Amino acid sequence: MTDAAMSELVPEPRPKPAVPMKPVSINSNLLGYIGIDTIIEQMRKKTMKTGFDFNIMVVGQSGLGKSTLVNTLFKSQVSRKASSWNREEKIPKTVEIKAIGHVIEEGGVKMKLTVIDTPGFGDQINNENCWEPIEKYINEQYEKFLKEEVNIARKKRIPDTRVHCCLYFISPTGHSLRPLDLEFMKHLSKVVNIIPVIAKADTMTLEEKSEFKQRVRKELEVNGIEFYPQKEFDEDLEDKTENDKIRQESMPFAVVGSDKEYQVNGKRVLGRKTPWGIIEGNSLHLLKELVADQTHLQDLKEVTHNIHYETYRAKRLNDNGGLPPGEGLLGTVLPPVPATPCPTAE
Repeated sequence: MTDAAMSELVPEPRPKPAVPMKPVSINSNLLGYIGIDTIIEQMRKKTMKTGFDFNIMVVGQSGLGKSTLVNTLFKSQVSRKASSWNREEKIPKTVEIKAIGHVIEEGGVKMKLTVIDTPGFGDQINNENCWEPIEKYINEQYEKFLKEEVNIARKKRIPDTRVHCCLYFISPTGHSLRPLDLEFMKHLSKVVNIIPVIAKADTMTLEEKSEFKQRVRKELEVNGIEFYPQKEFDEDLEDKTENDKIRQESMPFAVVGSDKEYQVNGKRVLGRKTPWGIIEGNSLHLLKELVADQTHLQDLKEVTHNIHYETYRAKRLNDNGGLPPGEGLLGTVLPPVPATPCPTAE
C-alpha cells in the first residue's frame, strides 16, 4: 500500500483544546504596595460626588393612603410639592400620573428620589384594561433611556427615569385579592419590580393580618405573579437565605402610614391617633430597609437594568429590525404613546 493510501486511512489527530491557565496568586508583599484595596473607596467617593437616581411608583385603589405612605417611608414630603401642601391640609387626590423629584442627602451622599404618583383605580363600573396607562408610562421610560443609549454622541451620564420599584397597595379586606388586583399585578410584574403592600394594616387584628398575608402569598403563587425579590435572581446561598425570609415572612408588607406628628415619650413621631394610643407610622421599618435603605436599593436598580430594561430593549430592537428606536424599517418616525389616566368616579 502506498504512502498516499495509508494517509487516507489514518485520520489526522485532532488538536487538543486549549486549557485556560489557573490564576496565580501573587504575594503583594514581594512587589510592594499596589493599592487594589482602595478601589472601593474610589467608587464610594465618585458616587458621593455624582449621587444616584431612584424612582419609585405607587399603584393601587383610591383611598388606601399611597401618597401618605411614601411621605412616611422617606420621612419627608416627597409625594407632594411642599410649596402647595402642608401637614395640616388634606392630601389632594391624584388624578393623573405625576412624577415629583426631590434630592435627599444623608451622610454626604445625594440621592435624586422621584415618586411617580398614579391615579387610584377600581372606582368606576368598567375597569377593563385599567393598567394600560401605567404600563405605557413604564415602557415610555425604557424607550427614553434606549434612545439616549443608541445615540452616536451619547451623554456622559444618561438621565435615568426608569421605574426601579412599584409599591402595589392592597386593600385590607382580610378575605382575598380582587380579580382586578390579580390582573393588574400580572401585567405589571412583567415590566417592573413589584412589592405588594397591605395598606392601613392597623384596621386588622394580628391574627387577621397573619392569615391575610398567607392568603395573599398563596394567591400570587397560584396565579404566577412574581414579586420582588424574585427567586431566579438569587445569586448565591446568602442571597437565597435572606430573600427567602423576606418572601416567606414579610411579604406582603403590612404597613401604617401617616403624615401627622404626635408627641411620644418626649419626641415627635409620625403616627395615627386612636383611643388606645398612637400607632407610629414609621414602624414599617422592614419595608423601609428594603426600599429606602442599603439592603436592596442598589439591587432594585440592577434588576431593573439587567432584566426588565434588557427584555424591553431586546424586543424593541427585534421588532424594529435591529434599527435604533424611533426609526421604522422605512425610516418612519414612531411617536411615543402618551399616558392617559383611567377615568375616576365623581
